[in-house]
Amino acid sequence: MQETDVIKIIYDALIVTLKISAPVLIFSMVTGLVISVLQTTTSIQEQTLTFVPKLVSVFLAIMLFAAYILHTTVDYTKEMFALIARF
Repeated sequence: MQETDVIKIIYDALIVTLKISAPVLIFSMVTGLVISVLQTTTSIQEQTLTFVPKLVSVFLAIMLFAAYILHTTVDYTKEMFALIARF
């Protein structure tokens, strides 16, 4: 196994991690932004108010993108097993 192979494996792992986590993080970030705007406009500064909507949005994102996340993970795992068999 060459250095370039190891670098490619690490690069692919980072890209897959970003692909898997991006939808959930984006949902959470947008929810937090909306709640922050609502808190600012209504002058409510309760910090615990953002927790439940963010939690719900994360669960919703996981439910919506579960097939995509699973498909991406399975493809990457198959690719890694094929790479292991090659060496």
